[in-house]
Amino acid sequence: MIDANLGGGVIKQRVSRLGQGHSGGYRTIVLYRQAHRAFFVYGFAKSGQANISEDEVAAFKKAARHILNLTDEQLAELIQNGQLSEVDDYG
Repeated sequence: MIDANLGGGVIKQRVSRLGQGHSGGYRTIVLYRQAHRAFFVYGFAKSGQANISEDEVAAFKKAARHILNLTDEQLAELIQNGQLSEVDDYG
């Protein structure tokens, strides 16, 4: 379930804060290609920042064009170099 599709492979997703629900929680920016890849790139508390700017949306879309087209080999190299971190969720 996506909260806001900003286009160009960028989504904004709400994350609840313990005891405060979605409205008092966090917002995350994820670069996303359905059934393929997802990259968490930014997060902020709703209480500290109302939203992201149009310039930030444009920058995230530019990043998505690049990152979502990386090959598995390129991703493995970026992870090995510490430029990206992989999160496994096998819970």
